[in-house]
Amino acid sequence: MIRVLHVGVGPVGQRLARYAAARKELKIVGAVDPAPDKAGRDLGELCGLGRLGVPIHPDVASAQRAHRAHVALLTTVSSLERIRHQVEELAAAGLDIVSTCEELVYPWKTRPALARAIDAACARHGATCLSTGVNPGFLMDFLPLVLSGVCQSVEKIRVQRVQDASVRRIPFQQKIGAGLTPAEFRRKKAEGTLRHVGLTESMHLIAARLGWKTTRTVETLNPVMASRRITSGYTPIEPGMACGVEQIGRACIGRREVIVLEFRAAVGEPESFDRIEIAGDPPIHSTIAGGVNGDTATCAIVLNSIAAVLASEPGLKTMADLPPPAWMP
Repeated sequence: MIRVLHVGVGPVGQRLARYAAARKELKIVGAVDPAPDKAGRDLGELCGLGRLGVPIHPDVASAQRAHRAHVALLTTVSSLERIRHQVEELAAAGLDIVSTCEELVYPWKTRPALARAIDAACARHGATCLSTGVNPGFLMDFLPLVLSGVCQSVEKIRVQRVQDASVRRIPFQQKIGAGLTPAEFRRKKAEGTLRHVGLTESMHLIAARLGWKTTRTVETLNPVMASRRITSGYTPIEPGMACGVEQIGRACIGRREVIVLEFRAAVGEPESFDRIEIAGDPPIHSTIAGGVNGDTATCAIVLNSIAAVLASEPGLKTMADLPPPAWMP
């Protein structure tokens, strides 16, 4: 039985706890969240499961003293800078870590000094740390790498993730700018608060695993504008307002474009799909009709990665470093 500590019980953390509670091989022993409206409560009651007898502690130290967990499921922030000390604290407490921090999925190119510091801290305490999720962590990076395994040669990888955000949680719809005026969208874009985090990390992960020495990576971000009134999301969206975001990442070797990642999420999007195209020998064209539900898949891959993390050598790992995750009962 694997003893699990949930660190961060916001919307993603609560869903993750509900999924973990249904797994036979996992035992939730504690949770951590310093928010005044959460600390001291029972995790099951917070998550709508009924009382589990699992307390939410205000800090990691008190939680680990009380429960001696094997692994921490870290669902707090997207920023590498902000999560660094959380990872180091968990490692020092003797915990392996599976995180959903997008910038931690592959930080070796974007923030190499921080990546080395986190790796060293984990190794020093004998802890393994992996960050994963549906995107980044699987659909737009790890899965294309797996599909390239049947290729004799690869010239270019293109991935499209297009989704109707109506079925996603409200914070996700807000993160992609659904319901903003054009001026509000521009302001939030300039602030850096309105974007999908992880495209650059996914490009670097693909390139590193394929041995490509990219010379340039760029991202563009633009609103998807509503042409009609949309009421399927968390708030009505009028024509001329933003209903979502389109973000494209491109990586080049010299003048040759080798990776294109296209992310489009909008409330009312007519068709959802995930598509991978590999220009190579043989060429690969794979489409998941209807797309993969991001909230469900993120929680599932975190849980399904636990066994590989517990069996791994210490340090900061990427999805390409560990055995492919598979469903765990």
